Amino acid sequence: MMLQSDRPDDYIIATGKSHSVRDFLDVAFSYVGLDYKKHVVIDPRFIRPVDVNILRGDSSKAQRELGWEYNISFEELVHEMVEADLELFKNKQGIL
Repeated sequence: MMLQSDRPDDYIIATGKSHSVRDFLDVAFSYVGLDYKKHVVIDPRFIRPVDVNILRGDSSKAQRELGWEYNISFEELVHEMVEADLELFKNKQGIL
């Protein structure tokens, strides 16, 4: 839709919902039957302070100008990402 637009512009593509890195890890690792807590080390130096506002993408411009709507859940998107990585890994290992 962006490429078919009459004029180039910047758009944010987002659901407008917030998810934490922990949410992402939980969905991704659970998809392959693992517990992320057994595989991921969290360095407290990189944890944001509690006063940071909740970050959420606003795709209203893309919705208004392009008629774009998201049609995939967070879980489905994470599963697709994991599947793509698994396929890439298989191909790099010579396993088709």
